[in-house]
Amino acid sequence: MPMRDAARAACVSHAFLRSWRCHPNLTFCNETLGLNENTCGKDGSGRVFYTEVDHILRKHSGIGVKTLKIQIESDFSAKDSCYLNSWLKTALKPGIEELKLMLCSVKAKYNFPYSLLFNGSGDSIRYLHLARCSFRPIVTLGCLRSLTRLHLCLVSIMENELGCLLSHSFALERLELRCCDRIVCLKIPCVLQRLSYLEVFGCSKLKVIDNEAPNLSGFSFEGDNTVQLSLGETLQMKNLYLHRSGSVFYARAKLPSSMPNLEALTIHSCNERASTPMLQSKFIRLRHLSISLIAAVFSPGYDYLSLASFFDAAPSLETFNLNAWQRYMEHVSVFADTADLRQMREQHHHNLKSVRITAFCSAKSLVELTCHILESVTSLESLTLEAPQSTLRCSAPYNKSGKCSTMARDILLEAHRGILAIRRYIEPKVPSTVKLHVLEPCSCHAVEL
Repeated sequence: MPMRDAARAACVSHAFLRSWRCHPNLTFCNETLGLNENTCGKDGSGRVFYTEVDHILRKHSGIGVKTLKIQIESDFSAKDSCYLNSWLKTALKPGIEELKLMLCSVKAKYNFPYSLLFNGSGDSIRYLHLARCSFRPIVTLGCLRSLTRLHLCLVSIMENELGCLLSHSFALERLELRCCDRIVCLKIPCVLQRLSYLEVFGCSKLKVIDNEAPNLSGFSFEGDNTVQLSLGETLQMKNLYLHRSGSVFYARAKLPSSMPNLEALTIHSCNERASTPMLQSKFIRLRHLSISLIAAVFSPGYDYLSLASFFDAAPSLETFNLNAWQRYMEHVSVFADTADLRQMREQHHHNLKSVRITAFCSAKSLVELTCHILESVTSLESLTLEAPQSTLRCSAPYNKSGKCSTMARDILLEAHRGILAIRRYIEPKVPSTVKLHVLEPCSCHAVEL
């Protein structure tokens, strides 16, 4: 039974009230408590939230709690810390397995009371998720001994404090760090034998990631391209996500030798100083490749056709997705250069089945890449080419206006040039065995031209 319904039932049933006092899964947020501007007024939901949660937890025995999730969407001040400390003290008992504490206010200042995890209270926690608070773990042998997943978002924690925690979290399998700006050097100790996934996003002060965990099979990174990535033993790496400038060139030049067993590779780059090189090295097991080349103006000299290097390198590739969105298209258009389309050397691919290109434009090298795919991939079943679309589409269920959001006229014109390029240069080359899907700009935009 959902917590909200359980609380209501407890009001009318003494028997249920006794069971409610031991309810194992507690989730407190505006949605579960039914709080909104209509019920509380524009500024009243915050106070009502604290009152409601405090009332519920004062009635709860604190016994048998398995999951505690608290999401405070209103302002959080120093005086509200007393409420939060009291709630955590009630629920953090031996046996709890999951704790999620998320403060949404950018002004929130809260020091998580790490001492509440002592004396066995933290021994059973398997998943700890903290957002917008300070976390100061200290050496306590055995604390968080069952922790398998740690997720810190906008958390103030020093690298030595995190290192102290990691060095005693022998069961850890997933570590996720987002926007933790006090970490300069992230060191993952070799004692984390079970760690299989590491995620580091937006840690602005970070300079080095030094991993010694031997069994990492998934790594996701978003940050500056000056961050030194020392991932240690990477032969077991199967899934990689990179979001930083120059990552396409880096992936093609470095990864086949360091991560030969990759199965899925996702790359985001807003700038490439050089086109993708043609090399002999191979991604023998790579099956899924996604590349996003997104910027206001994406490197006008970049040659989209050079991405064919990945097809030669990945004989097992099954899906390829490319997002080529840019606000201002400054690549040479296929309509501006009348020379014949270039062709790559004959190299057939026998496993690639699905290709999708989003934000398709009239860039000549992008047209050439698409033609190369049609000519060289004998196994292709589906090709989807999508022109730039509105950020909010008329078909979206939450769009009450029933109309697409407006698009700048130059983007819309380029979108139609992209469609014209598809019709003129690509469509005639589509084999009968390939299903071509062309997504044009919505008719909502006809009035904007």
